[in-house]
Amino acid sequence: MTEMTPTFRVKCATLLAFCVPLALFSGCKKAADSSDTTTLVTVQAEKPEMGEIAEQIAADATLSPLAQASISPKITAPVHQFFVQRGAHVKKGQLLAILENRDLAATALDNQGQFEAAQATYETQTKAQVPEDFAKAQLDVSQAKAQVNLAGEIAAARKKLFTEGAIPGRDYDTAAAALVQAQATYDVAMNHLHSLQNVSRQSALNQAKGQLTSAKGKYLNAEAQVSYSKIQSPIDGVVTDRPLFPGETVASGSTLITVMDTSSLLAKVHLSQIVAQRLALGDKAAVTIPGVDDKVEATVALVSPALDPGSTTVEVWLKVDNRDGRYKAGTPVRTSITGRSVPKAMKIPLTAILSSQEAGKYVMVAGADGAAHKKTVTLGINDGTDVQVLTGIAPNDAVITTGAYGLDEGTKVKVGAAEEDAK
Repeated sequence: MTEMTPTFRVKCATLLAFCVPLALFSGCKKAADSSDTTTLVTVQAEKPEMGEIAEQIAADATLSPLAQASISPKITAPVHQFFVQRGAHVKKGQLLAILENRDLAATALDNQGQFEAAQATYETQTKAQVPEDFAKAQLDVSQAKAQVNLAGEIAAARKKLFTEGAIPGRDYDTAAAALVQAQATYDVAMNHLHSLQNVSRQSALNQAKGQLTSAKGKYLNAEAQVSYSKIQSPIDGVVTDRPLFPGETVASGSTLITVMDTSSLLAKVHLSQIVAQRLALGDKAAVTIPGVDDKVEATVALVSPALDPGSTTVEVWLKVDNRDGRYKAGTPVRTSITGRSVPKAMKIPLTAILSSQEAGKYVMVAGADGAAHKKTVTLGINDGTDVQVLTGIAPNDAVITTGAYGLDEGTKVKVGAAEEDAK
């Protein structure tokens, strides 16, 4: 046998070192190609649950006070004194501030004096002067009537004497003239009495009453001006704003103090007419407030009887108890109103619902053949977690709740825990 040279041995070793890995790699590739490995997608699935479900109507809102009063004075004057600070709790009718009112008080005092004088004049007119004038007119009528009777008797007596020739005709003529004069005086007295009875007495009373009313009106107006300088709270609540300080001038119509009743807060939401028609006063609701871990209970306090003309929606007020002052007006919140309920509903998690333009609402079901199948569903109400399924699936279908997004019809799936899918 021929002996190999060193050079030949080196070449053979090099060739062997190259061929062995190549052979091993080729064998592994063939083994991999020959094995049948179908990819399985791990999903989570559950069968529909039968039970009660209540509709939850969600909307955004801002907390508003139960009542608010932006108090504006009717007069322009400097602030004399404040009796409250921002954050103070006040009662209805409580004095909050006083504006400078010395000039108004002086005017009111002057008008009060004029009113009292007019009142005295009215008393004099109605209880003294007018009755005296009427009594005097009656007395004048009586005296004139007596004079007429006396002159008549004298004239009759002289006429008889004149007829008998006992007195001259001049004496009779004098008596007759006196009778005519007495009759004229009587007529004047009667006309004056009738005038007092029908016109003058009532006019005098009306004039006196008018003067009294005018004086009273001026006095009340002056008193009102003084009262405008005393700022009182129209509601129970908390002082939330007081922009001025004593000595500063507040203009008529500008806000001096703001008082809010925050014992209860209102979350005002706008809902569609169809949804709002299913609500009633006292319905339960919940409000999610930033910074508060748990949802806050609320009730429906108002369902507007008319649509908003701009948005054609219905305004609904949710009332939140805030007697401890924990929540603040103006806070943006998320509301949820409990609407209609279905006692025996087939429901699945909302996370299982998918949608597309072609199929609409659908779910993916893990079939008995180990593949995912698409089923179009008709939905009912939802409570924010689960949704009612009206048609499309059966009670024993394994509805994929997690992992269904992006699955194609017939994709091989395996129902397992979420940890398996991640692994």
